[in-house]
Amino acid sequence: MPAVIRKTLLHVEETLIEGGKEAATPLKLIAAIAVIKNPWAGRGFVEDLKPEIFDCAPGLGEMLTRMVLEAAGGGDRVEGYGKSAIVGLDGEVEHASALIHTLRFGNHYREAVGAKSYLAFCNTRGPGNAPLMIPLMDKNDGGRRSHYLTIQTSVADAPTADEIVVALGASIGGRPHHRIGDGYQDLKDLGHDLDNPAAV
Repeated sequence: MPAVIRKTLLHVEETLIEGGKEAATPLKLIAAIAVIKNPWAGRGFVEDLKPEIFDCAPGLGEMLTRMVLEAAGGGDRVEGYGKSAIVGLDGEVEHASALIHTLRFGNHYREAVGAKSYLAFCNTRGPGNAPLMIPLMDKNDGGRRSHYLTIQTSVADAPTADEIVVALGASIGGRPHHRIGDGYQDLKDLGHDLDNPAAV
């Protein structure tokens, strides 16, 4: 059966001043969040997670993507993106991972925003009001450090022990006043190749 959704939340923040200096272009961060019943809760150790992944992940990906796009004003406006999940204390981190680490979840978002890079992610276990951290990166350029961002928020009453919080995040813009360059210059300075950044 599809995910049993207790509630959804939309988190939008806009940074106008950073470091005491007005941002030339304000940074907008968006998080679309769903609180769902853990489909594996109360069943002991479940060996095969696929049936519930197939049932729940596509609908969650589609719904959360729609929420992000409505808040952003369209997929073309999204620059940075990421995903996250928190499983309640009676669940396994594997349960949180199962719902977000599948193309059936992420491809809705990836295709809607025209992305090429992988979706940055976080999956944790915690109680109600646990920190929800959604790491972001540029949707097309993994080396663009200006868009290495993290949305930090929480849901006061979730996850309960038998729930999972599932979220997608987006940025419109990068860090205001970003000035640490990108990874490509580091590689050049170190004499490393882009395809072998650790030089191993």
